[in-house]
Amino acid sequence: MSKPLIGVMPLWDEGKKSIWMLPGYLEGIREAGGTPVIFPLTEDREELEQLCSLCNGFLITGGQDVDPAIYRETPIPQMGEICTVLDQMERQVLEYVIKEDKAVLGICRGIQYLNAMLDGSLYQDLNVQHPSKTEHHMEPPYDRVIHQVQIIDGTPLHQLLQVTELGVNSYHHQAVKTLAPSLTVMAESEDGLVEAVYMPKKNYVWAVQWHPELSYQTDKYSRKIFESFVAACK
Repeated sequence: MSKPLIGVMPLWDEGKKSIWMLPGYLEGIREAGGTPVIFPLTEDREELEQLCSLCNGFLITGGQDVDPAIYRETPIPQMGEICTVLDQMERQVLEYVIKEDKAVLGICRGIQYLNAMLDGSLYQDLNVQHPSKTEHHMEPPYDRVIHQVQIIDGTPLHQLLQVTELGVNSYHHQAVKTLAPSLTVMAESEDGLVEAVYMPKKNYVWAVQWHPELSYQTDKYSRKIFESFVAACK
């Protein structure tokens, strides 16, 4: 049986004008039994539709801040760099995913972009808009626990991991503020931030705020997330 082909959204280096990739995204998929392929950075609808038609699932990676225009807000001074092409590309990919009911896993920016495009909103900068004692922007090494999340009983994530509390890594300065109507929360941080979501009406549309791609080698729960994603792509 052939392995499921999983499209991985590219990371963009504005300074070098080039795409790049963290190996953990690819290796996490490979170890779970999938074959990852990095998409080019493009807004071309015909090209994206062709690429999407070849894939069984999609991984929405981390990266630049989400353009606040998507959720109808004005940028604050603490906003980081955005990548308009990536925003437009991921909109087209996610629209295809939702229409065709394909599997998708969002990580970090992935949960933020999914929420924004589905009519939710974001904290543009946590230090300014949601200050707390919980560390969301950790220093390396990134494969260690920096804070806890509460996993909501009865959600697919709870059914998968069989725990109600999970230690996670964390590296972000934006986060879900208002939850999109079509999403349901699966986990929350100690300071009340949304840490994981899913779309109940779809086969497998999941997203997490932490970074299983940086901890899958040492953390069995990170591996389980990749395994459930790849299994949903088959």
